[in-house]
Amino acid sequence: MNTPKFTAKLLHPRYWLTWLGFGLLWLMVQLPRPWFMAIGRLLGRLTMKLLKSRVKITRRNLELAMPELTDEAREQLIVKNFENVGCALFELGMAWFWPDKRLEKITTIEGAEHVRAAEQMQSGMLLLSAHFLTLELNARMFGMLKPGIGVYRPNTNPAYEYLQYHGRCRSNKYLLDRLDVRGMIKALRKGEVIWYAPDHDYGIHASVFVPFFAVDKAATITGTATLARVKKTQTLPCFTYRESNGHYRLVIGAPLENFPEGDEIADASRCNQIIEGAVRKAPEQYMWMHRRFKTVPEGEPYRY
Repeated sequence: MNTPKFTAKLLHPRYWLTWLGFGLLWLMVQLPRPWFMAIGRLLGRLTMKLLKSRVKITRRNLELAMPELTDEAREQLIVKNFENVGCALFELGMAWFWPDKRLEKITTIEGAEHVRAAEQMQSGMLLLSAHFLTLELNARMFGMLKPGIGVYRPNTNPAYEYLQYHGRCRSNKYLLDRLDVRGMIKALRKGEVIWYAPDHDYGIHASVFVPFFAVDKAATITGTATLARVKKTQTLPCFTYRESNGHYRLVIGAPLENFPEGDEIADASRCNQIIEGAVRKAPEQYMWMHRRFKTVPEGEPYRY
């Protein structure tokens, strides 16, 4: 990837709202954290009223994924989830704008020994993660432990792309387009760290249908196993949770043994089981607004 450079073109009036928005976000995250997180929860509740289609998708995802929930429990979870959506905006600001020292004060890291062991072996590290609402902090906090490489989707707005790229590289090396598999493989061969989240529905291409929560046939990409096959690569689960006291816990699991097995179904199923286990620890902090189960096997009815 070419690192986005600041040029006079980024000051064109069409980008003023972008700069204004991120300028306000920068100012907000300079406030005491309890203040802006309270604002985040209010924004999340407002989002429920403005984005009713996303509330509908979230409700349907929870019906499909966790049918054991009562209607009351599901609706309570939806409200908590959208409050977390609002908080995620300010967590993005924390990840992109806060200095390391400020983040370190509210970060607990579990499993750092797995990273150090992989370093001793000069192994590439594939971080098996997921689209938690804390994902920006997940990458930033891991980068403070060991700078790595993020996988992302470039933005078509050049001002946003400039801010996104440099914000995500505060404690990491550089970013790769999520379609640049060759670049990811090359980085792993060099012993780099790659952050990878295979939990969204990316369609039928390079996917298999395997269980995820209560859905028996959830389209799941096979890219995790493809990357894990790179010589000397270790696959480490990596998730970040916001705890009840407002601090954050970065959890790095032990490297997966016998992964990949060479069986696409078994490998994708194993990844889904790991991600599901992580989500069940804090379901309100997961990104349920995405149509996770939109792709269905031929002949089966659409789920939304």
